[in-house]
Amino acid sequence: MRPTNKIITKWSHELAYSVGLIATDGCLYKDGRHMAFISRDVQLIKVFMKCLGLKNKISKKESGFLKGSYSYWVQFGDIRFYRFLISLGLTPAKSKILGQLKIPKQYFFDFLRGSFDGDGSFYSYWDKRWASSFMFYLVFISASQKHIEWIQNKIDEVLNVRGHISHSVHAKTFQLRYAKSESRQIFKKMYHSSNLPRLERKYKKVYTALTVDKKNR
Repeated sequence: MRPTNKIITKWSHELAYSVGLIATDGCLYKDGRHMAFISRDVQLIKVFMKCLGLKNKISKKESGFLKGSYSYWVQFGDIRFYRFLISLGLTPAKSKILGQLKIPKQYFFDFLRGSFDGDGSFYSYWDKRWASSFMFYLVFISASQKHIEWIQNKIDEVLNVRGHISHSVHAKTFQLRYAKSESRQIFKKMYHSSNLPRLERKYKKVYTALTVDKKNR
């Protein structure tokens, strides 16, 4: 395990992004010291570790649901960082009870990018009902209604866009969805610089869609 009191808790683009990842795919153990981050994308694990300066071993496990599919995780211990996360509003067993988090306004969209990379989705398609109509949607997902409503309100405060929240009974999640014009505004804020930590796979998907949309307009 990593020695305690080593992770820097001064706010930065990297720290805010990491908090977004932990809020979606992270886990705080009940011992008050240890945490883990889990992802099916090893690149995201590496980005997370680089943001926090972790040197721990990356573990790998085959999925019990789909043969040949793997999950990766990194486990680490840091009492001060654990307490820092608790002070923001994160808790053990957080998924269904997570509410608003204390994220500084200037770093909210870095946090949001982490939330998107951790548990968000993006899809695009050509709408056959209209000639040359290219559509895309940005989606944030959470098992907690309070948390997804907090994200909706925070985005609305800055960009004056509301999106739409729906509830998936099957997946037991709440989905905050933004259509094309609203998504463009959010993407501009989330990817405000070229050298930010990000999941490359999702970024390329977004970049490709924005390029197609620009050519089609």
